[in-house]
Amino acid sequence: MTVDSPEAMQGLGRTLAGLLRPGDLVLLTGELGAGKTTLTRGLGEGLGVRGAVTSPTFVIARVHPSLSGGPALVHVDAYRLGGGLDEMEDLDLDVSLPESVVVVEWGDGKVEELSDDRLHVVIARAVGHEEVLDDVREVSVRGIGGRWAAPGALAAL
Repeated sequence: MTVDSPEAMQGLGRTLAGLLRPGDLVLLTGELGAGKTTLTRGLGEGLGVRGAVTSPTFVIARVHPSLSGGPALVHVDAYRLGGGLDEMEDLDLDVSLPESVVVVEWGDGKVEELSDDRLHVVIARAVGHEEVLDDVREVSVRGIGGRWAAPGALAAL
């Protein structure tokens, strides 16, 4: 799908939040500045969590508890982590996952082993005249595993 502004990216996050439940793992892929944290900010709004959702680049992970009895949002930035799941073990994501929604930026090749069921969101800048398309992104959402195999599982997007 095409997303034409940061506000629309946040709106996509709010919509996506409506599909998520405790135990869901979401991997976000995209270059620096693509909109991964903006999408996650919308997820946080949609999940009704506490705290401003900002990039966890330097702290690696932030936990945003629910304000409404729903799942917490665990927001991880694996950009500076070179290893795979072994390096991520200190974050105890496997412990957090069953009762939380875990979103991992730059998680490709690092956290897939956490769950057989996950969403993979790829955000790419649209190609074209930069002045016109600077905020335009192409977003693809792919469900992996039985949780997302049902026809229409992602139809709300």
